[in-house]
Amino acid sequence: MASTQASPQPEHPERADHPGERAAADPIALLAVRDTPLSLDEVFKAVGEDAAGGTALFVGTVRNHDGGAEVARLGYSAHPTAEAELRRVAERVVAAHPVRALAAVHRTGDLKVGEIAVIAAVSCPHRAEAFAACRMLIDDLKHEVPLWKHQTFGDGTEEWVGAC
Repeated sequence: MASTQASPQPEHPERADHPGERAAADPIALLAVRDTPLSLDEVFKAVGEDAAGGTALFVGTVRNHDGGAEVARLGYSAHPTAEAELRRVAERVVAAHPVRALAAVHRTGDLKVGEIAVIAAVSCPHRAEAFAACRMLIDDLKHEVPLWKHQTFGDGTEEWVGAC
C-alpha cells in the first residue's frame, strides 16, 4: 500500500503569497527606542525584501504647533518596557497582515522642530497590504507603547501627552 504525504506547508501561511511558499522565519527586522537621531536609510534597508511588491514607510516629525499653540521644545520619555511593548505590537501586525519585513524606531530625549520622532515601515507582497500593515503599526505604536511627550509652548506653558 502506498502512503501519501502532504506537500510542505508554509511556516506562516498567512504571510505566504503563493501555495507552498515559505515566509521568512521572523519578519520583524528592526525595533528600537533610541536617544540618538533616527535614520530613514537604516529603516528602509531593514524592510528590503525581494518577495515584497510594496513597502510603506511612515515618518513622524516634530511640528511647530499643537492645538493652536506654538511648540518651542519637545522631549520624549519611554518606560523601560517600551521595546517589549513595541515587539508585542509588531507581532500583532505580522499576525494580521502578510508582512515580509517590518521595522519601527522611536526617538527619546529632546527634539527640535522638524526632527524625526518615529519611523515605521512594512513590506508586503502588495501595496494595499503594506499600507494597511504600516497604518496598524504606527497607530498601535502610538496608542499602546509607553512613550510620553513633554511639550513646552512658546508662552512657557507645558503639557505632557500620552502620560496616564
